[in-house]
Amino acid sequence: VQLQASGGGLVRPGGSLRLSCEAAGSIFSIKIMGWYHQAPGKARELVADIVVHGSNTNYADAVKGRFTISRDNAMNTMYLRMNSLKSEDTAIYYCMAKDWGTTNYWGQGTQVTVSS
Repeated sequence: VQLQASGGGLVRPGGSLRLSCEAAGSIFSIKIMGWYHQAPGKARELVADIVVHGSNTNYADAVKGRFTISRDNAMNTMYLRMNSLKSEDTAIYYCMAKDWGTTNYWGQGTQVTVSS
């Protein structure tokens, strides 16, 4: 499974961005897709994830009500809509896919910077 993330950039506090993650390869093996972020000097943390063939979603407390994860299975793409962005959302955002076994796949990361 290969993952290609895009959509990061520089945005002012209160602004919005939409990240995209396109999956290729053994798509049929993916059970869950998600977004993680990693700020400088900090560990990588879960932002949100979604069941690929279902409707279950899961969000970190810090982003509930501001971020929305979604996926378009026909396009093999996952999205993260980020609203009301804060400076503490600044990080590299990585997309992740988990298969039905124990393997996690990672995309290359996209930088999100929230600054005035």
